[in-house]
Amino acid sequence: MAGRLQDKVAAVTGGANGIGRACCVRFAEEGANVVVADLDAAQGAETVELVRAAGGDARFIRTDTTKESDCLAMVQTAVDAFGGVDVCVAAAGISWGGYVSGQPDPERSAEPPSARYIVEQPLENWEKVLDVNLTGVMLTDRAVARRMIEQARGGAIINIASIYAKRPNAGASAYSVSKAGVWMLTKIAALELVRHQIRVNAIGPGYVETFMTSGIAANEEMRSATLSEVPMRRMGTSLEIANTALFLASDEASYFTGEILHPDGGYYTE
Repeated sequence: MAGRLQDKVAAVTGGANGIGRACCVRFAEEGANVVVADLDAAQGAETVELVRAAGGDARFIRTDTTKESDCLAMVQTAVDAFGGVDVCVAAAGISWGGYVSGQPDPERSAEPPSARYIVEQPLENWEKVLDVNLTGVMLTDRAVARRMIEQARGGAIINIASIYAKRPNAGASAYSVSKAGVWMLTKIAALELVRHQIRVNAIGPGYVETFMTSGIAANEEMRSATLSEVPMRRMGTSLEIANTALFLASDEASYFTGEILHPDGGYYTE
C-alpha cells in the first residue's frame, strides 16, 4: 500500500534532531525521500541513516538558514538528488541568542536572568533570534516556493511556530516575537502562493521534549510549573509534532492553507 507521501520529495531544515528529525523519519515511513538540512553534520548524518532505515532515501546538506545561498543550495540538492521538492518543513530555530542547535540547554546557564527581559537584553541576542527564527523561515520558504512555482505541480510548506506565536511570554521576548512573525508570514505566504497550488500552514507546538526544553525537564520545580499549564499534564513528543506535519503535507489537508494547528496538550483550552 502506497504511503501518504509516496514518491514525494521533502526538504526539512533543523532536520538533524528534535522535531525536524522526527519529520524526516515520519515522512520516509510514508514514502518520501528527504533532504536533511542543518548546521550539525554529525547528527544530520544520523538522521540520513534513520531515514534510510525507515524506507526512504536522504541527503544531508549543511545549511545556515539565515544565508539565502544556503537555502538555495538546499533546494538544489533536492533537485539534483531527487528531481525537485514537493514538501518543506521549516523547523530550524533557537530559543535564545546563545542556544546551540542540537545541544542540551540546561536552564540557560550562560545567560543572566535579567538579560531575558527587553530592557536588559543585549541587542545581538534579539537580532540572532529574529534572524534564525523569522528571517531564516522566510528565506527557506522563498527558496522552496520559487522551485515549486517553476515545477508547476503545487506543494506544501509547513512552518514551525509555537504556542507563543499567540500568547506573550515575559522573559522570552525575542522568541515570542519571532514566532508571532512566523505565524503572520505563514498567512501572507498562503495568500500569495495559493494561485500556484502551494499550501502554506504552520504548527504551533506546546511544550515538547527536545534538546531545547532540556532545562525544563532537568528542573523539577520548573517542570511542575510548566506542566500545570497543560491540561494533559505532560510534554509532547517530537513524533506527535511530526504526525501533525505529515497531515499538513499530505493530500488529507488539501483544503488547508494559511492555518496554524496547535498540538499542545490542551494548552489553549484553558
